[in-house]
Amino acid sequence: GLPADAIPVGVYHGERIQRPPPERVQHSCRRPIYVAATKQHVGKTTTSLALMSGLSKRFDKVGFIKPVGQQHLEVRSTSGETIRVDKDVVLVREHFKLDHCPYRSMSPCLIGSGYTKQFIDGGIRLDKQLDDIVAGFREIDDRSDVVLCEGTGHAGVGSIVGASNAKIASMIGADCVLVANGGLGSAFDELELNRVLCEQHGVNIAGIIINKVRLDKYEQTKHYMSRAFMDMWGVPLLGVIPDRPYLGCPALADLERLFKTEMVSGRCHRFRHYKISDLNLVTTSLSRFLENMREKPSRSLYICHVTRDDIILGFLGEYARRRRDGEPFEAALLVSGREGKYDVSPEVMDMITDATHPDVPVLIARHTTHTAMELITNMTPKLNIDDTGRVETAVKHYEPFIDFNLLLNRTKVTGAE
Repeated sequence: GLPADAIPVGVYHGERIQRPPPERVQHSCRRPIYVAATKQHVGKTTTSLALMSGLSKRFDKVGFIKPVGQQHLEVRSTSGETIRVDKDVVLVREHFKLDHCPYRSMSPCLIGSGYTKQFIDGGIRLDKQLDDIVAGFREIDDRSDVVLCEGTGHAGVGSIVGASNAKIASMIGADCVLVANGGLGSAFDELELNRVLCEQHGVNIAGIIINKVRLDKYEQTKHYMSRAFMDMWGVPLLGVIPDRPYLGCPALADLERLFKTEMVSGRCHRFRHYKISDLNLVTTSLSRFLENMREKPSRSLYICHVTRDDIILGFLGEYARRRRDGEPFEAALLVSGREGKYDVSPEVMDMITDATHPDVPVLIARHTTHTAMELITNMTPKLNIDDTGRVETAVKHYEPFIDFNLLLNRTKVTGAE
């Protein structure tokens, strides 16, 4: 039987699935692990966080590097200067407190706006770019027992500048973990394209992780995918992650980034999350809107046009009434209007920012209501260092479904003790 401290993985079809607690690895002798996805928005960063968490329970020092990054943040380097690094590097380093990994080495190459044209024009040398990546990896590797590398997108991303994920994985001698979304045929087809590119570069596939699988398809996906991967490629299925819709729900902070704005009031609620089904476009009369607010769930996100002063004031009034009566009310209001054509009147803005209700969540988006609705509906929220609740939830959800013993066995250097 399993020990008392076994990790519960979940309950499916009445069966409780568990794995033994992790054992710490004393000697690594392991190849680096390179995480690549089949496309955008499949949960590669979330998977990387879960892998970091599991590896941290088994090794004293786990290193992390994102060889090629895109979206960046400014941070202070160990020498005190301000440098730009990939945003996922900041998230991983701060969340796992990787003080032994220098920021500069963790994000050796950033491909920002204009980088590709500059590279093709000869302004950026291929050898210098690849040397920086290898040097960054070597420094992280020297300071760590095992290194996790997070790629950017699928295995071919970066090819135009001579730095595809498959090529970099080959250069640093890494084994690859491919990540795909749930499904059978479509997921397998996408994985095959990435597998072939890895094979072309001589990169071994350590295993595959399937994300965001519907609960009613969980056992079917696990059964058939594991058989298909092993029978056709000789590659094991490392994990199947059930879908957790909350992880894809935008927080108000995500809307701030989406609309390049800041909350007018209620910033204490920036990390309150809303489902797309919580979204309500207000086009009714004030009396009907007030009725709707009392009928709908407390956590609803309302959108109205900037010219609807009655709706804005009605929302503020309902918020004040609920707070006075001690009733729960977790709604937020997004006020939209095309920039340069419509603005919130100074008098209404004074009401919104009034000190008597500073905790009322209100944002202003400089778009039409149609565009605002469309942007929210189509967005894919990304994990970030500030939203600690979602990060921790993601790690706790993903980690137990990954077979770390199999992963470590697959990445062990042949002949190592």
